[in-house]
Amino acid sequence: MRSSLAPGIKFITSFPRDSWYRGFILFLTFLFYTAYHMSRKPISIVKSELHRNCSTVIRPAHLNVTDNDTWCDWAPFDQDNYKTLYGVMDNSFLVAYAIGMFISGIFGERLPLRYYLSCGMLLSGLFTALFGLGFYWDIHSVWYYGFVQAMNGLVQTTGWPSVVTCVGNWFGKGKRGLIMGVWNSHTSMGNILGSLIAGVFVSSAWGMSFIVPGIVIACMGVVCFFFLVEKPEDVNCSLPQHHEGDEEEPLLRNSSSAEEIFSSPGSSTPQPAGEQPGAISFTGALRIPGVLEFSFCLLFAKLVSYTFLYWLPLYIANVAHFESKAAGDMSTLFDVGGIVGGIMAGVVSDYTGGRATTCFVMLTVAAPMLFLYNHVGENGLGTTIGMLLLCGALVNGPYALITTAVSADLGTHESLQGNSKALSTVTAIIDGTGSIGAALGPLLAGLISPTGWNNVFYMLITADILACLLLSRLVFKEVRGWCCRGGRHRGFKEI
Repeated sequence: MRSSLAPGIKFITSFPRDSWYRGFILFLTFLFYTAYHMSRKPISIVKSELHRNCSTVIRPAHLNVTDNDTWCDWAPFDQDNYKTLYGVMDNSFLVAYAIGMFISGIFGERLPLRYYLSCGMLLSGLFTALFGLGFYWDIHSVWYYGFVQAMNGLVQTTGWPSVVTCVGNWFGKGKRGLIMGVWNSHTSMGNILGSLIAGVFVSSAWGMSFIVPGIVIACMGVVCFFFLVEKPEDVNCSLPQHHEGDEEEPLLRNSSSAEEIFSSPGSSTPQPAGEQPGAISFTGALRIPGVLEFSFCLLFAKLVSYTFLYWLPLYIANVAHFESKAAGDMSTLFDVGGIVGGIMAGVVSDYTGGRATTCFVMLTVAAPMLFLYNHVGENGLGTTIGMLLLCGALVNGPYALITTAVSADLGTHESLQGNSKALSTVTAIIDGTGSIGAALGPLLAGLISPTGWNNVFYMLITADILACLLLSRLVFKEVRGWCCRGGRHRGFKEI
């Protein structure tokens, strides 16, 4: 009598080979970018330890100091200009990241992604650990920490264009919003893990808050080298369907011909059959419909998100009077909300087909919620938790949608004639423009916060409103497209 197949094996073999590979790549790239964000987060947790209220700290008996107010601070952050120095460190990373992102997409299209991503993670691990080693080497120069942050910002630009390109190569348009919404939770997951790891060491030896994440991301670089598969055809899997013939897309409908994007003016020679298309130019990517609007919208959306990323723990510690570790732990709730917001944005935009409208609505609601959080967020623990979750969902939802599903949609736009090499450049343009806002946000927060936290929140609300306005034209196109389709369906029913 023939024995029945084990239930576990039945379950495994019920999925086709392509599905296993796609799931594996999704999981692998999730881990990679979780490690990237985990290595960025410790600086926001450690800030409240570098400059403390030393009058409330018990001084060791063997320590002989004359200044009771700064004896426990870490020079050079023991002076009154410590917030300005924090801004210098933040912007050393973020300005380098913004500049490097525009270049990274170009390299990402021309180099093997596996090598490019592996080297990027190994170097990110090195520079993250070097920041922490400043604690053990007793380094007190802001130039050292600024340089390490700038170099880390440059090498971290290898991450986002590479992982989005890889996922875009494996997944078609069908449920891209949902899949990438779930997948993009790596950003918040990395922030949460980075906060928790940094919180373990921040009060005892803050250098380990950087060294441990540095080791983790370096190990992920080794894993990437041995296991990443860039394209389905590399392992004889079927190619995804990036376009659906019966799909109405008012936002992404082709409004410029392929010849206009890939050819010089006056040249309209079609691509010879069988010949691989070349990498798209920077200006060609800018001419793809929707790239400019979403890029500048992301600038302001990311300004808000990264201000929270770098300054929320310090805000909670100062306003709600939490200890460094407790403030760091509490700030993770903003990222938990971001996970839910990213998934919701993906699901809604898949169902409605309105990527711009989904972002517009969430950003519109986010503005009054930020105002409310600033005024009532500290009225009890329950209120703080609820407002952090809600603000995290509304702020990070549009940011997640634009950097994932929207970038992949535009990078595989029908005008590109199936040229997969455009995806990395489009992703880099959108995220690079957004990174300018990511650099401006913490810088402005550092300059404005001495005048009061209220002014910081007014700046964030203004940025949210500007992000909404930049999407207004695309929202109008989407709504008009829905109205036209509704009219056609009614006409058929009447006939």
